[in-house]
Amino acid sequence: MKVALVHDWLTGTRGGEKVLLQLARLFPKAPLFTLFHFPGSVPPEIEDRPLTTTWLQRVVSRKRDYRSLLPLYFLAAESWDLSGFDLVISTSHCVAKAAMRGPKGFHLCYCHTPVRYLHDQFDDYLRGRGTLVKAAARLVRVPLRARDVATVPRVDAFLANSENVRERIARIYGRPSRVVPAPADTAFYTPAPSPRPREGILVVSALAPYKRLDDALEASARLGRPLTIAGFGPEEDRLRALAGPNVRFAGSPSDEKLRELYRSAEVVLMPGEEDFGIVPLEAQACGTPVVALGRGGALETVVDGVTGVLYLEAGAGPLARAIELARARTFDTDALVENARRFSEPAFRERFLDAARSALTESGREDLARALPRAEP
Repeated sequence: MKVALVHDWLTGTRGGEKVLLQLARLFPKAPLFTLFHFPGSVPPEIEDRPLTTTWLQRVVSRKRDYRSLLPLYFLAAESWDLSGFDLVISTSHCVAKAAMRGPKGFHLCYCHTPVRYLHDQFDDYLRGRGTLVKAAARLVRVPLRARDVATVPRVDAFLANSENVRERIARIYGRPSRVVPAPADTAFYTPAPSPRPREGILVVSALAPYKRLDDALEASARLGRPLTIAGFGPEEDRLRALAGPNVRFAGSPSDEKLRELYRSAEVVLMPGEEDFGIVPLEAQACGTPVVALGRGGALETVVDGVTGVLYLEAGAGPLARAIELARARTFDTDALVENARRFSEPAFRERFLDAARSALTESGREDLARALPRAEP
């Protein structure tokens, strides 16, 4: 069986790339197709395989916000030649699901979310943007949203990364999906070998408008608590301008440095609504409680009062109160770790293969279902 992996773009290692890494391990010989790639931005297990980009590779730059090229993405995605593959597996939060398989192929899409900035998180993405940018975005939104929905029939079966996204796929795309929760590396992210002092607040996030990181900045200022922000994205300059002296930007730390940040933080924040959210699981695996907006994926990964604190109303004030509540509580490290282990990488691989096998069998493709590998511990 010839398998192809399709991913939106490769510009850094976030949750979507951590899912892709697990698929790369399940299908080590599968080539990878993506819109564009910044070399050195993702693990070697991804970069070392045959990798095909599109003509956008000649246009994008690390120095420019590549999301401004969104109107070109659907056109570029149609340039991938996937006609020779039996199984196309896309991991999509944007246009990877628009990939066109051959007439005898099967397209299985692991969907992180229907495109946020074209559907129900459109306004969140425009937070802090100028009037002209907002006007231009609204002008192109309607035709792009229609184009996005028009590509849905190219997918033979959907998998969702959470119950939250399963509901959104049904509501926006009108399609059923099976839930395969995204993985956390609970073998690597573990509590510190010995107890240590914890100081300050941590955010690990893409620096994007819908993440509501300005809420974290204001909450930490109100509380007088040091805040560390680890991540990269188009909002960095604006957030740095808003940050006070108690805020440190850690950029894109190595896995080892990120683990140390988790282990030394009092709490980890997730102030925006997430589709799923691997960061809260990594934090819990390190024994660190999470303060999260009680919407979306946080409802599936954070146990209120046991592994963190959920607050219901977005904003700096509610976030600050939730942080104080979390700091006043004593959390059981074993309970934090045990909750994270439900989403381990081996569990993900087994769930993915089971869901893929079921989807193929229901579609009459027992030949491909039988050819899938078996999950290894």
